[in-house]
Amino acid sequence: MPDLEVASPAASGANSVSVVLDWTLLLLPGLVWGASFLFIAEGLEALPPNGVTFMRLLIGFLTLSLFPSVRRPVAPGDWKGIAALAVLWFAFPMTLFPLAQQHVSSALAGMLNGVTPMLAVVVASISSRQWPLRGVVVGLVVGFTGAVLMGLPGIREGGNEAVGVVLILVAMSSYGVAQNVSGHLQQRSGALPTVWRALAISVVMTAPFGAPALLHAHWTLRAALSLLALGALGTALANVAMAVAAGRLGVARASATVFLIPVVALVLGIVVRDEKVATLSLIGIVPCLAGAWLIRRATLQRAARASSG
Repeated sequence: MPDLEVASPAASGANSVSVVLDWTLLLLPGLVWGASFLFIAEGLEALPPNGVTFMRLLIGFLTLSLFPSVRRPVAPGDWKGIAALAVLWFAFPMTLFPLAQQHVSSALAGMLNGVTPMLAVVVASISSRQWPLRGVVVGLVVGFTGAVLMGLPGIREGGNEAVGVVLILVAMSSYGVAQNVSGHLQQRSGALPTVWRALAISVVMTAPFGAPALLHAHWTLRAALSLLALGALGTALANVAMAVAAGRLGVARASATVFLIPVVALVLGIVVRDEKVATLSLIGIVPCLAGAWLIRRATLQRAARASSG
């Protein structure tokens, strides 16, 4: 009879620590990014939208600068793509969100964030001129149906609320394009060096509009802490955690954290800010997340078949 191998207490403890670390890295980015919409809403109590954007990017850049790995050199040919990311991933969408949240709740802004994976797929299909997989198409139909349900109450209201919904969807479209640009850059030069340089460019781009707003800020402790969290956690440390998670768990598994963003934004908006969300919007979040999940499942299945074949 063969001897049974019994794990030592030390090995068992190491495994437990590793599991906790993996789950922390998996959950942290989604929780922080979900809370970012609350932080934006609180920051708007002290600064106008341009000021919120500039402070967020500046604090994020300074925080990320504390990590020596961000200074690793990048390929000279990647600077054009990094500049594009500065616009599409940071300066442009992060300017639109505070503008939109002057008219819509932080809960709805975060819920509509669930559209990003679907927009990224659409952009990828257009750029590659390839029709998506059947499972992906099903996910797109289900997901966009949910997005319509979420945004429809605001569109029906018209006026500023409709403008806010449109601004959020435009910002999400920018993220969708950025995700397709960032993949190759991060593979060649690393996630954090790429993000750090893109942040630096975006700070310079938004400074002429955002820096003057700091002179007329109406600071409160709550607003200041929210902006600090928005920049240090949402713009810097969440990206660090995502990069580490992708290295430990794989990009596909780490990307599951995005499913938390709409849920966290919804809960915090209702609980912390006592925001009201239309019933139709609440219903819409279910098919929106289901569509994103269907897309992810179809993509993973294709990757598994390719690796096994």
